[in-house]
Amino acid sequence: MRWLHLLSMAFFVGGQLMLAAVVVPVLRGGENSEQIRRVARRFGAGSLVAIVVLIITGSMMASHFHRWGNDDLQIKLGLVAVVGLLIGLHTRKPELHVLEGLVFLVSLAIVWLGIAIAH
Repeated sequence: MRWLHLLSMAFFVGGQLMLAAVVVPVLRGGENSEQIRRVARRFGAGSLVAIVVLIITGSMMASHFHRWGNDDLQIKLGLVAVVGLLIGLHTRKPELHVLEGLVFLVSLAIVWLGIAIAH
């Protein structure tokens, strides 16, 4: 269960980093904009699967380890909701690139809280 949770987290957060650090800078430009959109759509589909797996495995682990009352988990869940809202905004306004950065930063905070909860 934890392995699937970490794998999904790695896909979601690592994919964001790969897009921001490699794909977009290399493909940026007028003629490549359609390629960037195709890559982003493909990543979005994979991210949706990863998020569903994260929610299922995270819920299972929280129940198994009796963590629902944990303050760090409650903050993490609040940040997950924020990421969901930011992703929703980004799908409607993809030209607002600041949203991509915010999703990444909040995702990193979620990872940090996950590490804190696990220890």
